Amino acid sequence: MESSTLVALLSSISQLLLLLVLSPNPSTDSSSPNHAFPAVHHFLSSQEIAATLSLLSLSRKRKRARLDSSEPTPPAQLGLPLPLPRTPDSFKTSFRMTSSTFEWLCSLLEPLLECRDPIGSPLNLSADLRLGIGLFRLATGANYPEISRQFRVSESVSRFCSKQLCRVLCTNYRFWIEFPNKTELESVSSGFETHTGLPNCCGVIDCTRFKFVRSNGVDQEEVAAQIMVDANSRILSIVAGFRGNKSDARVLKSSTLYADIEGGKLLNSDPVSVNGVPVNQYLVGDEGYPLLPWLMVPFVDAMPGSDEQQFNAAHSRMRLSGLRAIDSLKNWGVLSIPIREEMKMAVAYIGACSILHNGLLMREDYSAMSAGLDDYSVYDQSSQYHRDNSSLEESSIERKASVIRNALATKAKEFQESIFSTHSSSLVSLQSP
Repeated sequence: MESSTLVALLSSISQLLLLLVLSPNPSTDSSSPNHAFPAVHHFLSSQEIAATLSLLSLSRKRKRARLDSSEPTPPAQLGLPLPLPRTPDSFKTSFRMTSSTFEWLCSLLEPLLECRDPIGSPLNLSADLRLGIGLFRLATGANYPEISRQFRVSESVSRFCSKQLCRVLCTNYRFWIEFPNKTELESVSSGFETHTGLPNCCGVIDCTRFKFVRSNGVDQEEVAAQIMVDANSRILSIVAGFRGNKSDARVLKSSTLYADIEGGKLLNSDPVSVNGVPVNQYLVGDEGYPLLPWLMVPFVDAMPGSDEQQFNAAHSRMRLSGLRAIDSLKNWGVLSIPIREEMKMAVAYIGACSILHNGLLMREDYSAMSAGLDDYSVYDQSSQYHRDNSSLEESSIERKASVIRNALATKAKEFQESIFSTHSSSLVSLQSP
């Protein structure tokens, strides 16, 4: 509210109170019981109070600054942020997405972003500016003083917008990361089988770690995040918040994913026959995980040219989709460097970036995706240093898992030989006159 409007309103209220105080008490003057009301009525109908109420109603219409305002108000005058350039490179650098994806996301989140302001401090910022501030924090990892200078807002506002975006995404759009139903899992399996010949694989599971620095600015720790992805690197499941010193196997066994699979709630479709062996739905993971009937890990010391070596090669190709997803998450600036927040906020950043990762894939916007990751052995070997090395006696479960893996290994070699045969036939036909 403008100062002149406030002064006029206070003056009007003061005059009304003065009239009520100075008017005779109805109980002492029975001949004029309503002596004060004509004066009050006259006051309320005066032009001054009418003008004051009119100004009050106008002051409630908030004027919001926008990123693409056609008539921007000078920031120095109102303390509003400067519009950011709308070039493809600047949007990819500042927000990890194209301008069209930014506008699409803004239209989805607008009512949620504008529904709350800091108590006692209305922002008067549009949804796209709030989104821009939050995304800038996630995309670049910039600290709050940097964001404050970039957007010409206070540090408290930059902090509020960043945390509000994470809260909105993790609360209202967590369904963008959802374990597939049975029909969708068939499509997921087809995606892996097309590239490797191995049927019934429903995803890649992997575990990575992010660094964060506690609020004291000294103590640095790691937080572990377990993800499951499909052949296109879409995240199907994520759980984060475990201490980074936990092995991948311990993280898995502590997760609801493990409990649901072991309890028969997930990966419970009918098995397929592979060389006479029933193969249930399964995941693939690196050697940091245990071999289970529903979790295939690579063979150790496989001989060149053997079935085991062919399986390991197919296994590596499947694992690439998980490593691409992890690499893309670490492309978000806030996750690429130690996060200077408490663990709870670090987990929120991981969740928000994962949700945005899937949102971008839905849009076929690959601005934040890694390019050229073709060798799984050169990236994210954190699980190599966190595996369980304890020797376990072979159990009936492990024997069952070994039988399944051996059948898949034979299938992998057959698939590779069929590709070689098809390729050779094509070369012969091309060379024929």
